[in-house]
Amino acid sequence: MHMTALLVGVCPNDHASCLDTQCPGMSVSCTSATGFTTRSDIGPARDANDPVDDRHAPPGKRTVGDQMKKSQAADDDDEDLNDTNYDEFNGYAGSLFSSGPYEKDDEEADAIYAALDKRMDERRKERREQREKEEIEKYRMERPKIQQQFSDLKRKLAEVTEEEWLSIPEVGDARNKRQRNPRYEKLTPVPDSFFAKHLQTGENHTSVDPRQTQFGGLNTPYPGGLNTPYPGGMTPGLMTPGTGELDMRKIGQARNTLMDMRLSQVSDSVSGQTVVDPKGYLTDLNSMIPTHGGDINDIKKARLLLKSVRETNPHHPPAWIASARLEEVTGKLQVARNLIMKGTEMCPKSEDVWLEAARLQPGDTAKAVVAQAVRHLPQSVRIYIRAAELETDLRAKKRVLRKALEHVPNSVRLWKAAVELEEPEDARIMLSRAVECCPTSVELWLALARLETYENARKVLNKARENIPTDRHIWITAAKLEEANGNTQMVEKIVDRAITSLRANGVEINREQWIQDAEECDKAGSVATCQAVMRAVIGIGIEEEDRKHTWMEDADSCVAHNALECARAIYAYALQVFPSKKSVWLRAAYFEKNHGTRESLEALLQRAVAHCPKAEVLWLMGAKSKWLAGDVPAARSILALAFQANPNSEEIWLAAVKLESENNEYERARRLLAKARSSAPTARVFMKSVKLEWVLGNIEAAQELCEEALRHYEDFPKLWMMKGQIEEQEGLTEKAREAYSQGLKKCPHSTPLWLLLSRLEEKIGQLTRARAILEKSRLKNPKNPGLWLESVRLEYRAGLKNIANTLMAKALQECPSSGVLWSEAVFLEARPQRKTKSVDALKKCEHDPHVLLAVAKLFWSERKITKAREWFHRTVKIDSDLGDAWALFYKFELQHGSEEQREEVRRRCENAEPRHGELWCAVSKDIAHWQRKVGEVLVLVAARIKNTF
Repeated sequence: MHMTALLVGVCPNDHASCLDTQCPGMSVSCTSATGFTTRSDIGPARDANDPVDDRHAPPGKRTVGDQMKKSQAADDDDEDLNDTNYDEFNGYAGSLFSSGPYEKDDEEADAIYAALDKRMDERRKERREQREKEEIEKYRMERPKIQQQFSDLKRKLAEVTEEEWLSIPEVGDARNKRQRNPRYEKLTPVPDSFFAKHLQTGENHTSVDPRQTQFGGLNTPYPGGLNTPYPGGMTPGLMTPGTGELDMRKIGQARNTLMDMRLSQVSDSVSGQTVVDPKGYLTDLNSMIPTHGGDINDIKKARLLLKSVRETNPHHPPAWIASARLEEVTGKLQVARNLIMKGTEMCPKSEDVWLEAARLQPGDTAKAVVAQAVRHLPQSVRIYIRAAELETDLRAKKRVLRKALEHVPNSVRLWKAAVELEEPEDARIMLSRAVECCPTSVELWLALARLETYENARKVLNKARENIPTDRHIWITAAKLEEANGNTQMVEKIVDRAITSLRANGVEINREQWIQDAEECDKAGSVATCQAVMRAVIGIGIEEEDRKHTWMEDADSCVAHNALECARAIYAYALQVFPSKKSVWLRAAYFEKNHGTRESLEALLQRAVAHCPKAEVLWLMGAKSKWLAGDVPAARSILALAFQANPNSEEIWLAAVKLESENNEYERARRLLAKARSSAPTARVFMKSVKLEWVLGNIEAAQELCEEALRHYEDFPKLWMMKGQIEEQEGLTEKAREAYSQGLKKCPHSTPLWLLLSRLEEKIGQLTRARAILEKSRLKNPKNPGLWLESVRLEYRAGLKNIANTLMAKALQECPSSGVLWSEAVFLEARPQRKTKSVDALKKCEHDPHVLLAVAKLFWSERKITKAREWFHRTVKIDSDLGDAWALFYKFELQHGSEEQREEVRRRCENAEPRHGELWCAVSKDIAHWQRKVGEVLVLVAARIKNTF
């Protein structure tokens, strides 16, 4: 064998490096040697579990098998340098240097390569994400969702009439007749006479249906004997002696005995209570439903832990309470009661254990438990309260509480509970005793004062102040008492004395608490007390430079809390401190306008113009208030006084003109405008002059005035607009185009002028020229949403929807935060994509009124009435000056709201007096509607709106 091994030339080294070297001690070259190794070369075989020679080897190396695994793992770690693992471009698949040490410079190099890879990936990230997004969009267009495919059919369902719906045939039943009408096998129990008859005839076998045998039936293979399938079924004595007849009565007794055995087997061995109804054959299913949500193993663990706690420390009340509640939760109420009663024996001085025992026990037993608790704890207020709650009779409750007050006379809670049960006269007597026993309870003193007469109440509150000199509520109650009895001059003195007294007793005057008390007085109707408190504390703890800002915030807070008298008191105090501040007067005037009466507003404005005669807006508010009330002469007199204080004021001139023109005094208005043009010739005065002549039908006079105005104010775009519109109204298209073109040369940044010229060209059919005008306007006015919007609408009106969509995409790129563009983009989309577009719009313009209005219209179109109404409310709250929102809201309520809701929208719109909005201005600025009120314009705009979205 050894010679064979030498001749064959097996290489002792099994390593790849042997391929290029000469093997030592061999006559044949190793490169060409192949063969096998015999057992004599490597020694005898050893089992994997045999111990190694090293008796002190560490764990994991003590057997032959362990060492073989180690050597095999070491061989696996070597590099695989086989030709099949080599690539000409990448080299070997594995790492050639994996066996070498991993040093710090290797780690640094790997970090640099990783950073480079990350940087290169970031450079390609945008392009990759954009490409993926385009692929997804393309995929969605080619393969739309099922929802999108059927969206048009779902919309058409709205057109299906009730007759068509009812005429749709029902789906037939594809089952065969036997499946549709299954005939269940009828089983009839065998009567007792059957067995008796066959026993008498002496037959050997009486067969019963095997199913009866399976479910507890009888099998009688021998005459005269019964064999039941249950142990003990051979019941002696079933045969009546001497007759050979079957005793049916004893069969029934055997059956009852068997059922009793079954019921006793399933009964609960812990509590002795069965969960099976022993009166019937079926178990009540409700008893099988667990009353707790925990695992049964967790309950057993908790029970063992609590048992251990009770045994370790039997005088620890929470252990008994927790044990009882655990048993209560698991449905073992009697066990819980037994445990808690054991707890009362071990912890007789624990209030909580007694209360828990009273809670778990039924009515009469609970009363006995509470009586026992009172004997152990005669000073416990909670036990007395529980005892009173257990009583159902009012007299018994009173008796319990009075007994309690004998033992605990200084308990405010007991006194309050006892007083609540008494009649007013008895309650007053009890409270007199209560304040003697509890002289530091503010609630008892105040309750007594409320029940006493005026004189006695004053005495009671004086005593209360002596006993509790640090409580502000007593002072405030005293002030309210004086006010309620008509003694309002004392209110201010009491509040001032309260501040002084409380400070003297070391009480810090908390401004916020006092303001809160004043708001409560306001809600209770004590106006004088509320105002006195506000005047006393409003200036406490505020720096001089922060007073105005803080007081205005306080007034807004009071309005938000619906404490209007508090806010009025703050404004009155602020106006005393800042009599010449126009902003404070304006805030107060707006407050009176929104929350006060016309008389209070006019009185305030009279004082305001006396202190701030140069504030034109205050004069105008006063005149408008008089005018709205129908007192035109008073309004004229106010404006005359305003002229004296503010000569040549443009606002007052125009207000006087409006007053006269609204009241059909056109000659007066013309004279006023002529005076204004001579003494205060401004562009607005000329514009109002032109408009007055235009609306009255004096076109020539209007044109002459317009030419004169343009000689003085050629850079005022509204004059050019009016000139072009007058020419357009007269049918002079060329002159209108010339007017608009000249105006654009002077005012190239006026968006309305560009729009008027474009619409003029579109109106006469020059679509290409209109498109060119808009492109030119966009070049001169970049990032102008109004011009982009008109360009999109121009293409849409021309039927070029693809071009309109392309223009809209460009517009949103140039003006990404334009609400008007996003709102238009939502409704350019197909119906299934509108919701997604609206979400994008809200992300870009969260608080834009146009976007909110578009969302409201979207919900409206989907018939989601409640949500649509909610979004309309949001829109008009954010921007009450947007007339289009009010008109759409009113149209919505006309279709889906009640009469009250419509009137509410109209009233709020009239208060807001909106002046902007595309649809709104188209009606309100039309010369045919120049004398329309806000409510009338609202109805007209709503009538023009079509539900085409």
